[in-house]
Amino acid sequence: MKTSATLLMAMSALVAAEPMSVLRQKKLDLWSAQSEAGVFDINRYASQAATSCVNGKAGEYQCKNVDLVSFLRHQDMGSSTRRGNDVWGWTHAASGREFGAVGQTDGTAFVEIKADGSLVYLGRLPTQTTSSSWRDMKVIGNHVYIGAESSNHGLQVFDLTKLLTITTPRTFSITSDLKARFTGFGNSHNIVAHEEKNMIYAVGTGTAAGCRGGLFMVNVTNPAAPTSAGCMSAGGYVHDAQCVVYKGPDTRYTNKEICFNFNEDTLDIVDVTNKRSPVTLSSTGYTGSSYTHQGWLADAGMRYLLLDDELDEQNRKGPAANQKTTTYIVDISSLTAPKFTGTYQSPATAIDHNQYVHNGLSYQANYGSGLRIVDVRSVTTDPTGKSFKEVGFFDCYPEDDSVGGRAEFTGTWSVYPYFKSGHILLNSIERGVFVLKYTGA
Repeated sequence: MKTSATLLMAMSALVAAEPMSVLRQKKLDLWSAQSEAGVFDINRYASQAATSCVNGKAGEYQCKNVDLVSFLRHQDMGSSTRRGNDVWGWTHAASGREFGAVGQTDGTAFVEIKADGSLVYLGRLPTQTTSSSWRDMKVIGNHVYIGAESSNHGLQVFDLTKLLTITTPRTFSITSDLKARFTGFGNSHNIVAHEEKNMIYAVGTGTAAGCRGGLFMVNVTNPAAPTSAGCMSAGGYVHDAQCVVYKGPDTRYTNKEICFNFNEDTLDIVDVTNKRSPVTLSSTGYTGSSYTHQGWLADAGMRYLLLDDELDEQNRKGPAANQKTTTYIVDISSLTAPKFTGTYQSPATAIDHNQYVHNGLSYQANYGSGLRIVDVRSVTTDPTGKSFKEVGFFDCYPEDDSVGGRAEFTGTWSVYPYFKSGHILLNSIERGVFVLKYTGA
């Protein structure tokens, strides 16, 4: 049960925050205007050669300590809509070969990242039904799980080992080339993977799924036969989440399966160990809440969490009133009583979207300002964020450079920073997928 203080904070956030329907329409209106202006036209963008970051530029792109290693346009990866969204990676355990699943409005493209960082297009899996601006994918083992906002899309399950022997790019069949298709839900906004437990959590599912857009749980222990495991609907619509086997300081929940849910207006922490009877541990709002979007654990000890709000910059709310990209820091040492302890602000004007923490660095995909790499290792000694430091960036949207950036839904969608090679995948809405390399210490 929420404490009275937490309840008041959540109610305050609810008044200020926008629903997903408003956020969705803002984006659709902008992308429609872009389309009319020819932003997604064929041959709109030139191919890019490998370019080192020198004196703050890599070709036309502003940068710091990040080199452009390779690039493929969306049209080079078979997309007829030429519009990108999510991205994730897969490493073949036996060979160490690295691959990317690149989201596009009309399907998922597959690429291999060679040892030198060059990209090879291998083929694509079309959308299961219709095109959608929102397509999300995550990997567990050797399979990628793909959902979309497309009506009746369901969950595509694709065996990535099919890519190992590809010599000529091919279009995979949405029937015969799928390992499985799970239809317990139709449309979904996002896909969350908990690799340790072979669980997929679809979030933002449609009303027909009967989960109020909350955690729709799918057991994928057998990828050929996914099964419904349960539903967490109590907190309503979940936009994104991170789920872990908990090893943090709140010993009441050691080894429990805990999900950190980003619920439009609150951070909800839930215990999903019992899939048929999940429990909300806390629901916490914050000053400036406009659309609680995504976040990630900041430290290996699971004491702090970073949180993105997708509308605070555009709406000039709270700490983000100056429209500098704002990251919120949360002390989660008590899962039942989280505390917001501070913020970090990027020097750039832009809206944040997705961030993932790896080896003490937060790799932030921040729409118009591109990839921003922030050293967050100081969080355990200074949770105010004042000691956070931007150590590198690569801005893949030069169109707003002359005005110092804009708080708009253009440019970068997401980033994948977990390859052992150090190669980073960055997927942009307009251009295509970039392979980048951080050259800092």
